[in-house]
Amino acid sequence: MSGRKQGETPADEGGSGTKPPRIKISKSSDAGDAKNVSKRLKDMEICVPIVCGTIAFYLGRKASESQSHKWTVYVRGATNEDLGVVIKKVVFQLHPSFNNPTRVVESPPFELSECGWGEFEIAVTLFFHSDVCDKQLDLFHHLKLYPEDESGPQTTKKPVVVESYNEIVFPDPSENFFARVQNHPAVVVPRLPAGFNLPNPAPIENMVERERGDTKDHPLSQWFLNFSEADELLKLAAARQQVQAHIVKLRRQLSVMDGLPQFSKPTAGYEFT
Repeated sequence: MSGRKQGETPADEGGSGTKPPRIKISKSSDAGDAKNVSKRLKDMEICVPIVCGTIAFYLGRKASESQSHKWTVYVRGATNEDLGVVIKKVVFQLHPSFNNPTRVVESPPFELSECGWGEFEIAVTLFFHSDVCDKQLDLFHHLKLYPEDESGPQTTKKPVVVESYNEIVFPDPSENFFARVQNHPAVVVPRLPAGFNLPNPAPIENMVERERGDTKDHPLSQWFLNFSEADELLKLAAARQQVQAHIVKLRRQLSVMDGLPQFSKPTAGYEFT
């Protein structure tokens, strides 16, 4: 099946800006908190770097008028780590001309492949596990089939790749969420205050034993883009989280100080600083 005619405005390929885009998810509703009895870690943030992209191959001699390209749309970890620890499922909304245009992928790797002849915008909706967030995140990605330089014949050897980098930020995460992901390589978490103990993480609902959903050995991984050294971006995000943890510590100290009795003047024999 085919999409509509080639669009005029390509998607932002990401990685071009000096500051990576951050998407902050609003706090879960009270109803969601009622279902998840885990306490929340106030004034903390968990960051999940992701990449949304498409890779399109020209079919060459195999091409027909309605199927000139084979393409794949996907959501992956910025360093190709398994996102299943955070994302429960992804819904891809294709052009209405496709059979069953609403595609649901319930396990990583979160991707789907199709054939067509036209470019169009794909709506990508992320759903998270219940202890992460009860809200969904809607993204939009432009499927691009044709290279920018169309002066020569299109090749079947090199695909057209469009990817965008984002950092999804979850403020005030639940203790269960924090406990599950604190050592996961795809997730950036702040340091907890000394002496703070987390509960044993609750298992993710409907999670079955399966191979890890990372994309390190993915057949298309050779074409994945490197977003200004994603590892460096992760380090920067980790540094931001450490600063945030320090701010939390200072706020708590100030809160304790505010609760102390106030004197109009120092009592003899004591010095207040």
